[in-house]
Amino acid sequence: MILDLSSVLSEQHNTIERSVPVEMEVFQGETGSFKLTRKSPVSLVIAYAGDKKLEISGKGEVTAVIPCDRCLADVQVEIPFSFRRKVSTDPEAAATAEDLDESNYIDGYNFDVEQLIYNELLVGWPTKILCSEDCKGICSVCGQNLNEGACDCEDTGLDPRMSVIRDVFKNFKEV
Repeated sequence: MILDLSSVLSEQHNTIERSVPVEMEVFQGETGSFKLTRKSPVSLVIAYAGDKKLEISGKGEVTAVIPCDRCLADVQVEIPFSFRRKVSTDPEAAATAEDLDESNYIDGYNFDVEQLIYNELLVGWPTKILCSEDCKGICSVCGQNLNEGACDCEDTGLDPRMSVIRDVFKNFKEV
């Protein structure tokens, strides 16, 4: 969704307070595409901060379907996001100022809400997803989900060539 910033940047400097729906159906990241099943509207507040700068704040939440890192089962993960950004609408000033945030979602008087939400999801994306704390994962031989039951693969255990080293550690074990 594109919001018009002309009322905020005009002489009156009106504040925009909106509840904006998330239109993104799929989050496309470097690790794949993830379907967004539930999306709460994003509450936005855009205010003039002086000298062609805007202060943008808001919060929202999405639920994404992400595979478990161990067993690859689909997991519904809630990803809340909250942000407070200070950006400049002047391209030259934004490139040199260090106290300002990146503003690839503002182009002139247009504010791309979906790009801001994408940036927030990218930063807040969970690094490790597990279906449960005691997830057993999958068998490295046959691919059986070990949470659903054991497989008939042979337990390879330790490499038999390493038995000599194992014996050395057993003999010199301190109590």
